[in-house]
Amino acid sequence: MNTEENKAIVARFSDEFKNKGNHAIVNELFAPDFVHHFPIPGIAPGREGMMQVGGLVATAFPDVHATIEDLLADGDKVVERTSVRATSKGEFAGMPPTGQPVRWTELHVYRIVDGKVAELWSELDLMGLTQQLAGAAPPPA
Repeated sequence: MNTEENKAIVARFSDEFKNKGNHAIVNELFAPDFVHHFPIPGIAPGREGMMQVGGLVATAFPDVHATIEDLLADGDKVVERTSVRATSKGEFAGMPPTGQPVRWTELHVYRIVDGKVAELWSELDLMGLTQQLAGAAPPPA
């Protein structure tokens, strides 16, 4: 697959999974032996873990909306830089809902093999998000 096709896979995943709450899209777009590289205690490995993460975020922030700011590809890797906005409506990381809007940023590196996501590395601004949830900081502009 070429880099444009790889970017299209990531863009489709981001829209379906994050914005439409279609967590089952993981079974279509991710390889059966998919590996995620993010340290979240209690999250299952592989595709099941991705769907768990989607459920956790959707429960805490049911109106979540992600906007891809940059989508870059080189070889089998696609980098996605995303800004996210949502409203805190459910518990997140042990923190009660605030009913307030929140924003955070994400950076993801996907490795695509034969048209499927084989690996994913993710970095999220969880410090900024938890500061907003704790009332220590307003959401970024």
